Amino acid sequence: MLRRCGGESVLSKLLTTAALTAVCFGLCVPAAAAPPDPQALADRIDAHLDARLTAAKVTPAPPASDTEFLRRACLDITGRVPKPRDVYDFLGDSDPAKRAKLIDELLEMPRYASHSAAVWRAALAPETTAVPEARVFQTGFEAWLRIKFRANTRYNALVRELLTVPLSADAGSPTPALRRPEDPNPLAFYAVKEAKPENLAAATARVFLGVQIECAQCHDHPFARWTRDQFWNQAAFFAGVERHGDGLFAPMSETISVRVITPMGGKKPVPAWLLDDREPSRSPDVSLRAALAGWVTAKDNPFFARAAVNRVWGQFFGRGIVDPVDDFHDDNKPSHPELLDELAKAFADSGFDFKYLIRAIGRTKAYQRTSARTESAQDDPRLFARMSLKGLTGEQLFDSLVLATGFREGGGRGAPREQFLTRFALSGKPAEPETSIPQALALMNGKFVNDATTVGASPTLTAVCELPGLTTGGRITALYVAVLSREPMPKELNRLVRYVDGAGKDHLAERLGDVFWVLLNSAEFRLNH
Repeated sequence: MLRRCGGESVLSKLLTTAALTAVCFGLCVPAAAAPPDPQALADRIDAHLDARLTAAKVTPAPPASDTEFLRRACLDITGRVPKPRDVYDFLGDSDPAKRAKLIDELLEMPRYASHSAAVWRAALAPETTAVPEARVFQTGFEAWLRIKFRANTRYNALVRELLTVPLSADAGSPTPALRRPEDPNPLAFYAVKEAKPENLAAATARVFLGVQIECAQCHDHPFARWTRDQFWNQAAFFAGVERHGDGLFAPMSETISVRVITPMGGKKPVPAWLLDDREPSRSPDVSLRAALAGWVTAKDNPFFARAAVNRVWGQFFGRGIVDPVDDFHDDNKPSHPELLDELAKAFADSGFDFKYLIRAIGRTKAYQRTSARTESAQDDPRLFARMSLKGLTGEQLFDSLVLATGFREGGGRGAPREQFLTRFALSGKPAEPETSIPQALALMNGKFVNDATTVGASPTLTAVCELPGLTTGGRITALYVAVLSREPMPKELNRLVRYVDGAGKDHLAERLGDVFWVLLNSAEFRLNH
């Protein structure tokens, strides 16, 4: 804490004095650079999209309602639905700029960092969801990422740190085994890739450059320009990395003197070489990973910023400007190439600031459109004429269920989070959600939802049933706001009031539990729209 003097901090007075001194003696004090304006970028985004819509003679969907926008923004930025009081606060706010203000507020919440960590952990280490043995690394890797997002670490710095994390000076002093994978630790990225150069090269190119170069591991890429030699050129950057022993917890090391790799099934060693056909700088005392990281995160890298903004765009719109988001190649053209270039340049010029990029996207007319179809021409997803329906990730679904039902970990009810993360992991594109039979059964008949819709075991339902002075309509409305973040439409309310009251007062809790169950199992709850 800075000591205060008459309501003004010591540092503030010192800075003021320094500024006055500079003026008096004619010193030049450069003005601090103004932060980039997210609204200016939002307007440019809309201009690109609107031009395409006009050319295609498509009328975009109208703006989303306040409750639709609130729920969407909360799910996209914080990973769960809003609290009921936040719904009423937002509806009661008459500020014309309240949507932009909401985006700013959500980005400052701790849950922004938590949700971003989960999103990027899934992108960087999908093995932690798909491979049972690797799930133990979820907690520690997300904890490390959460620290970075909480500090608003710039994307280039985060990637550079991940790619250059120390393993060891030589193979004779390997890193200790990852005995506590729950501790914040970026080494999980290397552990779940089995410390294999080919796995690390493929993941690095896919996530940070948007290139699925692993298709060229055994032969030249079937439809992109990448060759087998280029794949092994990338693997050579990790050639000195190895694991000592079996299993994910085995120690790892790096021999920095190793500069080439021999491809599987090949005889001729291949050197490290950059994807833009340049030779990397080679310092004998520094890992080649540092040279790779420097090139990957450079402002003028032709892949890095474009891949990053496309991935974020895909997160918020359900599909990328290039889709799939990590498959840039000549036969998979961007839907809006000029927009992609504009976003990449703005992101790089901002210092690779994720919050700036999200603020701009959230302020666009495109992001604020309803998902409801108002004309058939809006069905082309590449036009972004209306918001796509997006499937919830396992984290989003579970955290939203927890908030809506009042569930608390422990209390003899078990810990279903891991089951949800595994069972409800998105297997396809967010904008093409599918519900499997096991997923449907878990929501309809699983213990979690069964308890959540039973008075006595459900905090939310118990509170709604026992709160004095509420009419049946008021109780149903409370359930709607808790689950769907909106009040019921008159037709919905009238039908459900008749259903609940028709059984008599002795069955009030049971019938309200039925209503709660229907809402929790509805597509409106299970989708981000």
